[in-house]
Amino acid sequence: MRIHLSSVFVDDQEKAVRFYTDVLGFVKKNDVPVGADRWLTVVSPDDRDGTELLLEPDSHPAVKPYKTALVADGIPATSFAVDDVRAEFGRLRGLGVHFTQEPVEMGPVTTAVLDDTCGNLIQIIHIGPSAS
Repeated sequence: MRIHLSSVFVDDQEKAVRFYTDVLGFVKKNDVPVGADRWLTVVSPDDRDGTELLLEPDSHPAVKPYKTALVADGIPATSFAVDDVRAEFGRLRGLGVHFTQEPVEMGPVTTAVLDDTCGNLIQIIHIGPSAS
């Protein structure tokens, strides 16, 4: 068994796909109309057949209070692995991305948290070799 799909609730699919592709660097995999919304997924450019991230509309009544509570408590909706958190932090900050947590090292783990502009906090993380 392996993870095929994960989702993040977004307040605007078009804005989300631009942020996740143009800024974060993912590539669009699926874009299928489903009524007023779309089945819109992105993947890593390094693993186009890997886990897909669904940019899911946040229109369900339970979603907005959930997202608001997570953001208020500083809890990321999901986490993306990067090779170098500090380098990615610098690149993204240079593109105007707002971070709620600058890079923090906790032993072999380094994390930072950013605002995806679509109502979510996203963690970037690198786990060094001694964390296994």
